[in-house]
Amino acid sequence: MVQVQVPDEELLLALLNTTPTIDGVRVDRLADPEDARAWIREQSGGRRAAEDLALLRDTRDTLQELVRGTASPTALAPALNGVHYRAVVDGTGISWELTAPAEHALAARAAVAWDALHGRAPGRLRHCENTEECSLYLIDHSKSNSARWCSMAGCGNRMKARRHYERRRNAQPAARSQER
Repeated sequence: MVQVQVPDEELLLALLNTTPTIDGVRVDRLADPEDARAWIREQSGGRRAAEDLALLRDTRDTLQELVRGTASPTALAPALNGVHYRAVVDGTGISWELTAPAEHALAARAAVAWDALHGRAPGRLRHCENTEECSLYLIDHSKSNSARWCSMAGCGNRMKARRHYERRRNAQPAARSQER
């Protein structure tokens, strides 16, 4: 068994974003076993982990469907098999640790993080609005809940430039018709 602290929003977002679109092609960072093991080591703080890759990919796919609203939370049951919280009491109080089987610790952490975020801040986890070119997800921590893109420098800039170009292009025919 592995004990980890939760919630783990960074892990959740990292797992959701293992299917980026690069040069117009969707890539799966967990498809190749060596790439997946490197990603797992990265998320496990450099430790070698015995994570079940098939379960991790299935959990990722389910979480992506949950964000899109096309799955039920019951689909996360395999990632949560054998998972429980354990109370830890010390001189400062009580804290809770998630205990999960080593073969699906990352999948369990991500599932629990999704549930915590979904319960605490529904709608804050969403797909980037640049759906034509991007397949990444974001967690909106803004006060107004108005974040739309995975990155303002990347997708946000492209989308704003595209809208500006469209406005200018649509305004030009109207200006020409007024000249006549």
